[in-house]
Amino acid sequence: MKHEVLIEDSGERYACDEDETVLAGMARLGRKGIPLGCRGGGCGVCKVRVTGGVYRQSRPMSRQHVSAVEQAHGTVLACCILAQGDLSLKVVGKLHKALCRSRAVTSGDGPRPAG
Repeated sequence: MKHEVLIEDSGERYACDEDETVLAGMARLGRKGIPLGCRGGGCGVCKVRVTGGVYRQSRPMSRQHVSAVEQAHGTVLACCILAQGDLSLKVVGKLHKALCRSRAVTSGDGPRPAG
């Protein structure tokens, strides 16, 4: 079953299967600004804060990157969670810098004339 994931920072939405990580779904957006790192919960570059929806943790997260307190408040590594329903999230840390930087570059051209 697919669920919709909303990246609040950019307004982008993508479909994510229940059996794939939120990061794997995000990677399919094809954006240069999405750092993929180790994809195993150890590097911390895919840190996000889930602001709405239900997810399941698929593997342990490094406490070096996500403390128990942060996790209790919705901060997780996107490579370690599986969407169990529609999700809303905000990007944090290195992922935020990369996503917002690439978004500014792609959207900085202004509107294009029709025709």
